[in-house]
Amino acid sequence: MNRLYHTARSIMLYLKFRMVRNESEGDRLLDIGCGTGYFPAYMQRRGFGVNGVEVDPAAAQFARKTFGLNVATPAEFLNREIQGYFDIITLWHVLEHLDDFDLYIDRMLEYLLPGGLLVIALPNCSSPDARHYKEYWAGYDVPRHLWHFTPSTFKVLADKHRLKIIKMKRLPLDPFYNSMLSEKYWKSRFFMIKGTIIGKLAYLESLFSLKKSSSVVYFLKRKSDS
Repeated sequence: MNRLYHTARSIMLYLKFRMVRNESEGDRLLDIGCGTGYFPAYMQRRGFGVNGVEVDPAAAQFARKTFGLNVATPAEFLNREIQGYFDIITLWHVLEHLDDFDLYIDRMLEYLLPGGLLVIALPNCSSPDARHYKEYWAGYDVPRHLWHFTPSTFKVLADKHRLKIIKMKRLPLDPFYNSMLSEKYWKSRFFMIKGTIIGKLAYLESLFSLKKSSSVVYFLKRKSDS
């Protein structure tokens, strides 16, 4: 699973770059929950000016030392007096970890330039793979995930903060990864084979309705900017 994860990460770095580049011409990017820094480092190599925010001191230090990234702590992010600096703010499977996501969203909107883009990727607990595995679904990631959203409930959150969802996209590898890991939780003997089959079925179903994707990427702008 670890080898699969690293292979998938290489593919997804490029896909995430294309998603962001296709939706914004800006080049100042803040990645919240940047972890060890692979995504912002990749974007930096593609010509973006990048910053990160990370709660794990060891991961943040790795990002600083390995990639030379400017990584702030959550406290620094929440307390800095910055208005309208970034073109793009990304959260790749991060919002579901935050104790007070409303506070973070409000603060992000202060950091974001007028017309700026907010990108939030979330697991979708109404996806076919989530329905299949139920409490064993890897996307629940108990106890690290505090919240879960469907496209419908996320729209309620977006409306609350006067944000407009301008586009939704899928993370195409997530149904396979989630299904394989869920099979492991099920203690399946052939978790890779079974996970691949369930993941493919879930992916094919999502092709007919993006709202059924295992993970959904939401692209948002302020309603006042649209």
